[in-house]
This record gives sequence, C-alpha cells and structure tokens, in this order.
Amino acid sequence: MRGKFHYAWIIVFVTFLAFLAVQGGRLAFGAFVEPWEKDLHMNRATTSLISTLSFVIYGLSQPFIGKLIDRYGARSILSVSTFIVGISFFFITFITQPWQLFVLYSLVSIGVGGASNVAGTVLITNWFNKKRGLALGIMEAGFGFGQMLLVPGSLILIHWFDWRTTIFILGVLLIVIVFPVVLFFLRNHPNEKAMEPLGGKMKVEDEYEAESKKKSVSLKGLFKMRQFWFLMVPFAVCGFTTTGLMDTHLIPLSHHHGFSSTVTGTAVSILAAFNIIGILLSGVIIDYWSSRKLLVFIYFTRALSIGILVYSHNTVLLLVFAGVFGLVDFATVAPTQLLLTQYFKNESIGFIVGCLSLSHQIGSALGAYIPGLIFSKFNNYDLSLYLSIFIVLAAAIMNLLLPEPNRIKMSDQRAS
Repeated sequence: MRGKFHYAWIIVFVTFLAFLAVQGGRLAFGAFVEPWEKDLHMNRATTSLISTLSFVIYGLSQPFIGKLIDRYGARSILSVSTFIVGISFFFITFITQPWQLFVLYSLVSIGVGGASNVAGTVLITNWFNKKRGLALGIMEAGFGFGQMLLVPGSLILIHWFDWRTTIFILGVLLIVIVFPVVLFFLRNHPNEKAMEPLGGKMKVEDEYEAESKKKSVSLKGLFKMRQFWFLMVPFAVCGFTTTGLMDTHLIPLSHHHGFSSTVTGTAVSILAAFNIIGILLSGVIIDYWSSRKLLVFIYFTRALSIGILVYSHNTVLLLVFAGVFGLVDFATVAPTQLLLTQYFKNESIGFIVGCLSLSHQIGSALGAYIPGLIFSKFNNYDLSLYLSIFIVLAAAIMNLLLPEPNRIKMSDQRAS
C-alpha cells in the first residue's frame, strides 16, 4: 500500500480547481470596472462600493459558513457555493441597471465565501495526517493560479469580445465544468471511500471516535484564548497589507511613483508568479519546520519588502519589491491554518477557521479604504506604507510570542 496513489491528493486538486475558478473569478473584478462604468453609466465610487460590499459580505459570511460546514460537510458547501457563483455570473450577463449588479455580485460574494479556505482547511484536516502542510500549500496555490490565469484572461476576452461574453464564459466554466467535478469527486471523510487518511489513523482513536469527541467552541470562549488572538490579529494585518493595500493600491501607487503601465504590469506579473512559489514553499516547509517561526520570518520579510517599496523610484527597486513581497504574500495562509489545526485539534474547527477568515477580510477592507483616505488628504502613500511596516512588525512579534505546538509524531500517524 505504501506506493499506492492516495485519494487524498484528488481532494487537494479538486479543491485547487475550485479555488482557481471561484477565487480567480473574484480577483478578476478589476477587469470589469471600466466596462461596467461605461455600459451601466456608473462612476468609480459606485463600482468601488460594490467591491467594498463584496469584502464585507465575504468576511461576515465566514463564521456562518464554518458552522454550516461543521453541520453539513465541506463537500456540500463547496459545491453549492461554486454553483452560486457560476449562476450569478451567468445572470450578470443580462443586467441593465446598477442595482441589479449590486444584488447579483452580493450573491457572488456569498458563494465566494463558501468556496474559501474554511472549506478547504476542513477537507485537508480530515484527509491528511501526514504532509498536511504540502496539501494546504497546493490548495492555497489555487488562489495564485486563479489570479495569474483568470485576471489577464478576462482582460483579453473583454478586449476580443465584450464584458458580457467574458462573464458568461466564466459562469459556464463554473456551472458546466467545475461544479460537477467538485460534486462528484469531493468527499468529506476518508471513511466515505472506505479509506484511512493519508498517514494512517491517529493513534488510539479512529476517525469517527475522534470526530465525536470534538467540541464546539463559542465566540466568547474563543476570544478568551490567547492562541486565537495571536493568530487572528496578525492574519488581519496580513489582509490589510495584501488583499487590501497591494491588490487595491499597488498599481496607482506605481503610477504615482512615475512608472509606466508596462513596468507596473511587469511588477504585478512578477508578484503573482513569486506568490505561487511562496505559497508552495511555505506548504512544504511547515511539514519539516516550525509554522510559528516561519510566520515570524514571513512578516519580518514583508516589512522589509514594504520598506523597499517606499523608496522604489527606479524600476529595479520596484521589481525587487515585487519578487520579495510575492514570496511572502499568501505564504502566511498555510502556516496560520496549520497552527490553528494544532492549537484547536480537540474542537470543531469550521467555525474557528471562519472567524479567522473574517479577521482577514476585515483587514482587507481597512487596507483598501484607509490608504485611499490618506492619499486623498496627503496625495501620497508614504504614511500608509510606514503604517503597514509598523503593524507587520507587530504581527511578527505576536507570532513570536505564540507557544510552540507539539509536533505531530509521524510514527503515531502511520498505519500499524
């Protein structure tokens, strides 16, 4: 049995595909901003409000999604969420008024919230007692590949055809291809395939016995735990400096520093490519090294990279920033999630992961809004970048103060 391919890897790659399509479609929002404004007679404030509302709905949905996953299983939630995003994209094709876009993109945000790390982390936890870090890294890489493929792909299709055709194609991709794959190939537990998790059963307890002993934790009880706070606050900082600050403001910041669209586009492409490398590396590293120490290293490196961006008034420095920041962009997700599964291994983690994801989305919303507000007042991003360096260093210190979880003993995970 040692050399036999394990079905757990099918679970990883199906989840990767779902994230690529769903989250990639969400990240392609920027490609549709100008076409929507022209066709639906909206201004930039209105389209920005749609994006802000999307962050809010996505974030608020996460604890509830976690509860639903704990009750109904990740397979049901992930497949239904994929279908919701696909059918919403399909109906967006036919809109004629801005309010219709608000309503339908709100539904997209609910679906994106369901097809998120909450479901993925639960699946990986159920299927992997070994190589869990690598599995989390591959799963998270779906976000990076979605960004790399669907964002420029959407721009190309809009240029060749129009925005309606493009979003119709995205909807069909999700409904006709991704949704059936997720529905037919995903399974919540290895028992549903008459299998053991990768790495074998846990010592003493089998899967159902261990699952039955897991406790639900209340929000009040969760907020009394130092480990949760010291994971949640840095993860909010992560959202502030990545999805919020960089994904929203890096392009206008680069233009403000005098770079052409060609140089800026090259920097964004380098960042996306190194982001994928960083995601995969972090997944491999945490199988062999401390997730806590890796997070400390990542946040210190991120602070350094933002410092480079402050002074990036020449092309070389901008491209160096893109490579360094890309390596530590989404690389925080796998070690953060692995630490959570180790700290809270005796609790049902769906709700806990949902709360953690909510903190990231709150940080993202603030990271998108506050730098824009500061720029409107001072006409530069310097204060926002210095603020980001400060809070990232604070996040590193918080992770440094976390207790080191007990390492999973491989001998206990192997099938007897």
